[in-house]
Amino acid sequence: MERVVVTGIGLVTPLAVGTHETWAALVAGQSGIAPITLFDTSAYRVKIAGEVKNWDPTRFIEKKKIKELDRFAEFALGAAKLAFEDAGLTLSDEERELTGTIIGVGIGGLHTLEKTKQTILERGPGKISPYAIPGIISNLAAGQVSMAHGLKGPSFCTTSACSSGAHAVGEAAQWIRRGLAPVMIAGGAEATIQPVGIGGFEAMFALSKRNDEPTKASRPFDKGRDGFVSGEGSAVLILESLTHARARGARIYAEVTGYGATSDAHHLTQPAPEGEGAQRAMRMALRDAQLAGDAVAYINAHGTSTPVGDAEESKAILKVFGAHAADHKLWVSSTKSMTGHLLGAAGALEAAVAALAIHHGQVPPTINLDDQDPLCTLDYVAHTARVRELHHVLSNSFGFGGTNVSLALSKV
Repeated sequence: MERVVVTGIGLVTPLAVGTHETWAALVAGQSGIAPITLFDTSAYRVKIAGEVKNWDPTRFIEKKKIKELDRFAEFALGAAKLAFEDAGLTLSDEERELTGTIIGVGIGGLHTLEKTKQTILERGPGKISPYAIPGIISNLAAGQVSMAHGLKGPSFCTTSACSSGAHAVGEAAQWIRRGLAPVMIAGGAEATIQPVGIGGFEAMFALSKRNDEPTKASRPFDKGRDGFVSGEGSAVLILESLTHARARGARIYAEVTGYGATSDAHHLTQPAPEGEGAQRAMRMALRDAQLAGDAVAYINAHGTSTPVGDAEESKAILKVFGAHAADHKLWVSSTKSMTGHLLGAAGALEAAVAALAIHHGQVPPTINLDDQDPLCTLDYVAHTARVRELHHVLSNSFGFGGTNVSLALSKV
């Protein structure tokens, strides 16, 4: 079975357009949350989100092609280009025949959907753009990336709510493990900061309403948390077989050593008690990586800043890791405290963060953790990044419908 390594990372996030810029902001404990500018929020209770600031698609995409794309696909193309550049990867024609693209998207082209509905109302169905459906459908993030880079292996989208990006990384790794591809492009993309996206989550009472303090609104594991903050962006990882990476002398961030995927089979939006499904996903990832629990030094938590979710994930980690977690030898942090929740892109972004943490030997903090919830008893790396040699880490992603993913990454 082939070993799978991460050799390139491209990030387009609320913190920055760029991998190293995003990483620097994360370890500095900066927040990317601010008032929404993409639409008029005067009629909404929630007025804050993690927008990608100063986004210029022409930096990455031919101007004439932009009319085909929804914002989420623009982000994916930008992140993929950054990832290829970061990896220094050039593929032969033979390698392109095998290289695949799997990009998770939770919802899809809400910007295009909103615009198309407005066109129908104002001008009639005869004025709908021929690019409307290609703009809306979720698989066009992967499709556009595969076309841009001439990648002719498998191209598809994983859609599993907030686990979408993590599923994409895990599934892409499986293609390489089985020897079916030397390289896979994996990631996530999302752009739902639109009336339907914000209004829909607002109607579920899922979002923070801390409008007067945007940078303090996402506060995982804090007693005062009142919901998650929507974010947007994309993360793309270049995965290669270790054989392929070493043959070309690639810089390696980390190895993808374990993949666990489960379902709660419990509730539409709430996690199973004590994160039972999350427990099984973490245990599955550890078994797949052939790791003992006490070998894991850090977990990038799902940690969305919701009252129930953070407490249940904390209980799940305690159940799986026991004294190793209870005695604070295991560090846990939620970078959603800085980026907000990128939904379908979150799992890919956080897998990338886990790989960068291993590479740099640094753990990004959980900011805004001013009054730790007594139901959340772990060491959440509050406020300030820490230095630590990291041999093995986990990245957790859990979504509506009870879908759970845990990825194990290790130092090579």
